[in-house]
Amino acid sequence: MMKRIGVLTSGGDGPGMNAAIRAVVRTAAAYELEVLGIRRGYAGLLDEETVELGPRAVANLIHRGGTLLGTARCEEMRTEAGLRKAAENIARFGIDGLVVIGGDGTFRGAQELSAVSDVHVVGVPGTIDNDLYGTDATIGFDTAVNTAMEAIDRLRDTAEAHERLFFVEVMGRTRGFIALSVGVAGGAEDILVPEIRTDLEGLSAAIRERLAAGKRASIVVVAEGDDAGRAFEIAEKLGHGLVMDYRVCVLGHVQRGGPPTAQDRLLASKLGAGAVRTLVEGRTGVMVGLMNGKVVETPFEQTWRNDKALDTDLLYLMKVLAR
Repeated sequence: MMKRIGVLTSGGDGPGMNAAIRAVVRTAAAYELEVLGIRRGYAGLLDEETVELGPRAVANLIHRGGTLLGTARCEEMRTEAGLRKAAENIARFGIDGLVVIGGDGTFRGAQELSAVSDVHVVGVPGTIDNDLYGTDATIGFDTAVNTAMEAIDRLRDTAEAHERLFFVEVMGRTRGFIALSVGVAGGAEDILVPEIRTDLEGLSAAIRERLAAGKRASIVVVAEGDDAGRAFEIAEKLGHGLVMDYRVCVLGHVQRGGPPTAQDRLLASKLGAGAVRTLVEGRTGVMVGLMNGKVVETPFEQTWRNDKALDTDLLYLMKVLAR
């Protein structure tokens, strides 16, 4: 019978993680379960950094960015010795079930941990990249997109005032979900993503064509992992062929912070509660996600082995709307 569960956040932080922790703690209380918070992800699990969490400990938390428990990356968890130590600590803490909030690296660690211990483990998708199979959206993605969109709205004012081209770099080392969403929502003229090879000559020609048609300002959104390079590199490669003044703006980690949007708070609340219910009902080794409005479960390995498709139809729509 399950009596105590643990909860940790691991990998990159994202807005909404606190809302997920809150949902885990208060749902667990409804099932009369104790909750042990583990600080700094798997690193804190190995270093025995824990805190008891009750309903009052997570008061006024739903609107805060970052993570109450802190987060870190832990190379030691990739070793056999690290996994054994983690399993021993879980047994010592009396943890029957563990909720891990993070991305694919977090879930890989969870799967390996469950293989060397008796603990039941359930994952909650917390990453701004939205790159996990098995959920329509990940916690933090909507906030990151809205943060980047607000920046682009402001940059467009300057672009139009000075008749400039702006290259705006957003996060997305391997996937272009943020770039695609913010590019369409922000009215960008071009969007460069890792999934589609960038034709620099075609991009330069399109910019010149828009200029000849009377368009005096343009925004090009660049995912940081684009095959042609990062925003500064792309701008330098195009060089004088742009035939217009340009600037580069790298949004960077500003996309990770700030209060979560209502959408991320709702998602985190549903998934945090869903993770506890999954543990209580005896299931393990799965991520809880939201698909078509319903909470679903996906085995850990499928979340990173299966490819989450980018909606490339949006790229065509962007080109139509950018005329």
